Amino acid sequence: MVVETSAPTLPAQTSGRLRFEFLFLDLTTCSRCLGADRSLESALDVVREVLQATGVELEVDKILVESAEQARALRFVSSPTIRVDGHDVALELRESSCGSEACTGGCGDQIACRVWVHRGEEYTEPPVAMIVDAVLGHVYGGVPRRGVREREPYVLPENLARFFSAKTGSARSEESACCSASEQESCCEAEAKADCCGAGTGEGCGCR
Repeated sequence: MVVETSAPTLPAQTSGRLRFEFLFLDLTTCSRCLGADRSLESALDVVREVLQATGVELEVDKILVESAEQARALRFVSSPTIRVDGHDVALELRESSCGSEACTGGCGDQIACRVWVHRGEEYTEPPVAMIVDAVLGHVYGGVPRRGVREREPYVLPENLARFFSAKTGSARSEESACCSASEQESCCEAEAKADCCGAGTGEGCGCR
């Protein structure tokens, strides 16, 4: 007896290049950004050989987002973000304070960083399985799943607007906190400097 079988379904993408984007605000102290970086590397280790065997090469871009203008150009909605061929691996947006000093922008107010939701559970770092599922679903599942806010017109989230505004204000404050060296030398006598210029502090030179 001969049994006829249908032809196997081919992967949606069996050649070419698969691009990963990792967007973040800090990779020095923010535990969520550091954790996302580790999870992404682990997920890449899992899928790399399989994808390369089918002719798919991986391209990974890790991008430090440093300004509101850059955030708008990248359609950045939350830190950290992981995308596969432009699609956010997270299907919904949840956030909370991460407690990192780097995520204050110098203003003292904590901004909210991403909370990852996978199979009904919340995580402060993206599970490796979440990233692997997104990759395999994108490559073999046909139409990519739409991630966070991909269907909506982009508006810089208020959370990030505050962060970049505080960061810019802090940089300007540092630039103007102290007068020039020549002005410090000539503004008054050394023994009278504390009286006429004010005591120096950790935030400035005390010359004004």
